Amino acid sequence: MKCLNCGQENKDTAKACRKCSRDLTIPPAWFPDAQWHLRTLGIIYALVVVFYFGVSAALKTLPRPYNIRKIPIEMTPWLRKGEKFLPEDSLKAPPPAAEETGSPR
Repeated sequence: MKCLNCGQENKDTAKACRKCSRDLTIPPAWFPDAQWHLRTLGIIYALVVVFYFGVSAALKTLPRPYNIRKIPIEMTPWLRKGEKFLPEDSLKAPPPAAEETGSPR
């Protein structure tokens, strides 16, 4: 029997290795073969693909970011159809409120 630790050849009835004194009665550790690796990696790959498509489907049900709230067209001219720039008169600031001007009521 060959020692798994040092490779020393021992008798089949030996309980310990002559060279390194490793216990030969303990069964060797399990070492996966190529088929186990293929099956395990295939399962992992399938789970990643299912997760990706599941998350993609869930995200498609959410509204697009610019549909969440009403955004003024002045802030997002690229979303407008047709002319991309507003006329100059529509870009003026709104008139001040009565409280801001200091005028009496």
